[in-house]
Amino acid sequence: MDVGQAIIDGTEEVFSSMLMVELQTGDPIEGKGGDVESNLTSMLGLGKDIKGMLAVHCPAVVAKDITGTFLGLEVQELDEDVKDAIGEIANMVAGNLKIFFQENGINIELAIPTTVVGKSFRTGGMSGATRVAVPFSMNGTTFLVELKYVDA
Repeated sequence: MDVGQAIIDGTEEVFSSMLMVELQTGDPIEGKGGDVESNLTSMLGLGKDIKGMLAVHCPAVVAKDITGTFLGLEVQELDEDVKDAIGEIANMVAGNLKIFFQENGINIELAIPTTVVGKSFRTGGMSGATRVAVPFSMNGTTFLVELKYVDA
């Protein structure tokens, strides 16, 4: 089961179909590492056969760029539209991962996305979790899609 490739496929599909954008994709990173400067993180919990979290970590510039492309307007600040748009991106990527896991006999349920905005924050918890992160670039700016999970 190639979770890294599933993240790549799910994220590229969302960006190509919903935003008409082709991303530059980095190699999946398993375990620690793969840090990206993030001013906004949208995450949602996974439950049932596995417990975990999918997160989309974005610097402000790429969060505004994604939102502007998604909504078809110029975005000046990290406002409610940006939080909602990145939350919806995370939700759609997680939906694609849900299909991937189902095809591999693993049922998951998705929570509602939560978005955090700030300059210095970290997510924690889930000791011993499997972590797979994939860096993507849009218009030369990198963001990270990260999945952490443990078998239930």
